[in-house]
Amino acid sequence: MSQVPHHIAIVMDGNGRWATRRYLPRVAGHKQGVDALNRCVRACAARGVAVLTVFAFSSENWNRPVEEVSGLMELLAMALSREVPKLKAEGVQLHFVGERAGLSDKVSAGLAQAEAATKHNTRLVLNVCFNYGGRWDIAQAAARLAAQGQPLTEASLDSAMALAHVPDPDLLIRTGGEQRISNFLLWQAAYSELYFSDSLWPEFDEAELDAAIAAFNRRERRFGKTSAQLAGVANAQKVA
Repeated sequence: MSQVPHHIAIVMDGNGRWATRRYLPRVAGHKQGVDALNRCVRACAARGVAVLTVFAFSSENWNRPVEEVSGLMELLAMALSREVPKLKAEGVQLHFVGERAGLSDKVSAGLAQAEAATKHNTRLVLNVCFNYGGRWDIAQAAARLAAQGQPLTEASLDSAMALAHVPDPDLLIRTGGEQRISNFLLWQAAYSELYFSDSLWPEFDEAELDAAIAAFNRRERRFGKTSAQLAGVANAQKVA
């Protein structure tokens, strides 16, 4: 692999279908999804990825069956107590990105404690988008700027986004076979390379990650320019 993306974002789709195909409750799929995330975090760190952003729970997911949402909240609490010490030891800096106003005090405190415990780590930044939506992100940025009396420009909005602490993702992966981004990083993914995997998230492994990175390396990232312009810049850099 000639180039590893600096920032990879993932829509972790397919937990429920993985469980359903095995005649298991959907929450069993989400538990397997946590294990898949652990594998992915370690694989990204080993390959030199600097930032990993994952879509864990969208603002629309509250509309799912009550028992599934309750199971997800219990799973979050378990994951915080079990996984945060491991992430801290492995040099992972954890951020939870999303609206916290509607969360319980217990959940909000758990998120804040996990962030505080890992804030000095530098090996990998892990952004977990929880109660997050791309439209919410743009709206909250605009509202914050308006409250501060600042003009709404591309630069000011960019600085007020929930992921302003990291560069935009280079590669956005979605598992589960669907080919849409489902209100994920609408602003930040403007020039991300998109990669869709048929594997359900619990099945996503190092080989799948390497396949996505290999596909990324086959892309030509022009950012509005032409291929000839990019070739000219590359040739000028070689001469210099």
